[in-house]
Amino acid sequence: MLAWNEDETPKKARIEIIPMIDVMMFLLVFFVLISLNVIPALGIKTTLPGSAQPDKLQVRKHAVVTISPAGQVQLDGTDYSLAGLSSALKQLKESGDVDVVINSDKDVSVQQLVDVMDSIKSSGITAIAISSKKK
Repeated sequence: MLAWNEDETPKKARIEIIPMIDVMMFLLVFFVLISLNVIPALGIKTTLPGSAQPDKLQVRKHAVVTISPAGQVQLDGTDYSLAGLSSALKQLKESGDVDVVINSDKDVSVQQLVDVMDSIKSSGITAIAISSKKK
């Protein structure tokens, strides 16, 4: 039979922090990866044209229209034709006041840009901005 030995020193309680460090590192990596993808380039990789006098946009609800050099048009990351873009923007306009920001590659022809702007205007939206980077 085992006897209770009162001579043994009791073990001290310890707080294990290794699992907490693992969780904190996971959260740190998660937030870093999320913060890198907050830029409004939603899908198509574009090279913005430069502007010597860029204007800052006011903080409002923006719909981002992206035009690739191949002529592909996206609205907030979803592909649309010009007619589909107009109808999607009409639905956005019905839900509230919307500004449109055109994120066009610098190699896109002026005619493609004008076609997209005509499609936006046909939806009833008149507040259109073209994004650029500062030279």
